[in-house]
Order: sequence, then C-alpha cells, then structure tokens
Amino acid sequence: MRDAFVTSTEEVLADPRTTVVLADISAAAFEPAAARYPDRVINVGIREQLMIGVAGGLALTGQRPIVHSYAPFLVERAYEQIKLDLDHQDAGAVLVGIGGSYDRAAAGRTHLGPADVALLDTLDGWTVHVPGHPDEVRPLLRDVVCGQDSAYLRLSVRTNAQAYPQAGDLHVVRDAGPGAPLLVAVGPVLDAAVAATADRPVTVAYTHRPRPFDTAGLRALAGTEVILVEPYLAGTSARVVSEALADRPHRLLALGVGRKDLRRYGSAEDHERWHGLDAAGLRRSVDAFLT
Repeated sequence: MRDAFVTSTEEVLADPRTTVVLADISAAAFEPAAARYPDRVINVGIREQLMIGVAGGLALTGQRPIVHSYAPFLVERAYEQIKLDLDHQDAGAVLVGIGGSYDRAAAGRTHLGPADVALLDTLDGWTVHVPGHPDEVRPLLRDVVCGQDSAYLRLSVRTNAQAYPQAGDLHVVRDAGPGAPLLVAVGPVLDAAVAATADRPVTVAYTHRPRPFDTAGLRALAGTEVILVEPYLAGTSARVVSEALADRPHRLLALGVGRKDLRRYGSAEDHERWHGLDAAGLRRSVDAFLT
C-alpha cells in the first residue's frame, strides 16, 4: 500500500494545487517527485506538529496538502494541530498514515497507533478510508485529493486477497439470507472474518470507508445480531452502528484492537493473534456471541 501511495501521489502532483508535506518518513521514496516538483514536496524534518501546521497554512492559500507519516506520529502526536490548524480553521487536508495499528510492532509502542481513527472521530466531517488491498489505494487517493474536506487514508501492510475499489458503501461478500447475523469487516480484516465464519450462517459485508459509515446499507442488511470487526481500537464505530439501529432491537459485538497495553514487541502477526483478530480468534468471539 505504501508503494501504491507513493506512485499515486507522484501522479496527482501533476495538479499544481497539490503539495506533499513530510516529516522525514518516506522522504527517500519521494526524492524523484521532489526533484520534479521541488516547491511542492516539503520535508519539515522530524517535526510532526509543524508538518500539520504547514499543511493548514497551505490549505488556507488554496493548496490541497497531502500529509504523510506513521499513524502515531501523524495523528496522535499532532492531534492538537489537527484540531486547531485544520479542523478549527476549516482547512481541508489529506492525511495518509502508514503502520496500521501494529505493522511495526518490532519497533515498540512508539510505532503502534490503534487509536488514530477514534481520535479523528472526535472531529466533525472527516472522511476515513481504510483500504484492504493495495489496488484500492490509487482510486481512493485520487478521490480524496479531488475533494475539499479533510480525509484520512489509513494504510497497512496487512492486506486481503481481493480488492474492492468501489466498496465505500457496504459490499456483501457472502449472503446468508434474510435475518442472518451480519458481520461488517473494515479494511484488511476481511479475509480473516470470512475464514472465521466460513461454515457459519453469517452474512459478511465489507467497507473501506468507516467514515461516513454506510448507515443506510447497514439498516438494509442488519438483523438482530451485528458483528463489527475493525483493524484499530475495538468499538470505534460502535456508536455509529448503535445510533443507526436505535429504533430496532439488536445486539452488537464490536471487535478490534484491545485497550489493554500488551507491553511486548513481537510481529504484526503476533499482535493480530494476541488481539484475537486472526481467523481463529474471530471465530471464538463470533461463536461465543451467537451462542
């Protein structure tokens, strides 16, 4: 996904309205673009708060800034600047985070960012895309760059086997029939969710756009039981789902990265397993919920 982002960004830089703002991360990957567009590839050094401030200033002058770093540096470390220099100023920017929740688990807690989407959800009007495949990155980036409001594109090394580039609204991957429990998988957790429910009467739907959430599609598909699987902080979209179904009886199971600090390194696969987001872990949670 990161490679797809760099290539796609080089394409959109042909539009003189776009500027890339970096804080050292991926600077080497953008060297060819910087040589071609020296005034519109800006590296502020290891100053993430300044990176957001610069983006806000560029947006106020009519530029469409694309701001990029690891998720914990981009969103958590610079949250105050996102709140003030972008959101409060009504200055639209495109934030592109890499690292997912635990892609760089071997680098320690500084590189883990499972709370990014929940933090941005405290602000109003943001579009959030969580692609599940590299082939979804290019059309999503071009779409948000062509817009005016703020957007967050959350990239990961975890991927599904198949791309669904148009799946902003809920896309039914497996239909178990009317009244069946509904599982909504966001981004790169789809394959594990499909495997976990392979022999269960569960409808599985996919989206790479948790914000704005497809509440109309949810209401059309949901029965009594709804299972939400997100690759970041568990329960991040529980509020949206509950509000959308507030007028009907329902039960909700929200799965994702747990709030407990594991205080260990390991690999991305290890963290996926420890948080119960692998197929076996999801199956245990789903079975317990449905029985």
